[in-house]
Amino acid sequence: MPGTKLPKVGTTIFTVMSQLAAEHGAVNLGQGFPDFSVPGRLVDELDKAMRHGHNQYAPMTGVPALRNAIAAKTERVYGHRPDTDAEVTVTSGATEALFNAIHAVVRAGEEVVVLDPCYDSYEPAIDLAGAKAVHVPLDPQTFAPDWQKVRAAITPRTRLLMINSPHNPSGAMLSAADMAEVAAIVREYGIYLISDEVYEHIVFDGARHESVLRYPELRERAFVVSSFGKTYHCTGWKIGYCIAPPALSAEFRKVHQYNVFCTFAPAQHAFAAMLDAEPEHYEQLGAFYEAKRDRFREQLAGTRLKPLPVPGGYFQLVDYSSISDLGDAEFCRWLTIEKGVAAIPLSPFYETPPEGQRLARLCFAKNEATLDAAIERLKAL
Repeated sequence: MPGTKLPKVGTTIFTVMSQLAAEHGAVNLGQGFPDFSVPGRLVDELDKAMRHGHNQYAPMTGVPALRNAIAAKTERVYGHRPDTDAEVTVTSGATEALFNAIHAVVRAGEEVVVLDPCYDSYEPAIDLAGAKAVHVPLDPQTFAPDWQKVRAAITPRTRLLMINSPHNPSGAMLSAADMAEVAAIVREYGIYLISDEVYEHIVFDGARHESVLRYPELRERAFVVSSFGKTYHCTGWKIGYCIAPPALSAEFRKVHQYNVFCTFAPAQHAFAAMLDAEPEHYEQLGAFYEAKRDRFREQLAGTRLKPLPVPGGYFQLVDYSSISDLGDAEFCRWLTIEKGVAAIPLSPFYETPPEGQRLARLCFAKNEATLDAAIERLKAL
């Protein structure tokens, strides 16, 4: 047997915990998927697209109507309209877009700076490019970046910096001041940028999502990745997109073309119609999830878990140190098997987890009945 190309990779923690939840009848607040309905119009438009014959290969870069709708939405939200033909590419989920972006510009022997904790798909894609992920830890309490540490991690081999806001798993968000720091780093070192913005519309408390697309200097060297699955409650449809300047998009599309070539055609037509007909869906998404966040946090006050602040996204970190001294993986396994609630530990998001960190991630993108059932079990801790 040949040696593995991904020696550090096993089954993802999300699969492990979801399987454990199913085996033990636990309420699954681990894996980040909604358990409520997809918007009715979107389902109707998908049905219509299939019945109207949109069932064969889509264009490699995406259905023109959807790329036009993405460009129009980007202008509406961020004040910048990307070129539909040269800068917008539809992908099979954000994970594919991240993979394509890394492989578009990163070469063997180069380095990519990632900010820990970070989503677990980043490093395997970097490894498969023959490159090295250089991990820079965020603040373990606030999950804010230390830009001096980022600068110190950059070497002549650094090709790319990856950022994520709103952040998974913490929900922390980058500020306008942070974006100025990113711009200075990109300018000074001449590196590229990937901005993972899949939770872009799930922001709270009147805050503004500081998309890279708002900043001309940044977007000229960046791949900006987003996901319809997070915005429209349909993670299983696996439709995302990448916006990048023409030269970067051209390289991105070379990888995309020989990775999946194109993406599920009927859904592309459905999203195009949905974006045009109901922009209020993404405009009101933050308020929708803010109500869920606030209700869930009020309920957690009746447990021994201490909730951390949640500026954006649909995950709630909780400090369980008053309950157990177990490491996070062991605690989440115990919580699932013995108490019937599945959570995700933070350690798989790190190269080197902070010493003594006692945090777990709960997903509140759930029906009230699901969250209520989880809270009843968590009250028994």
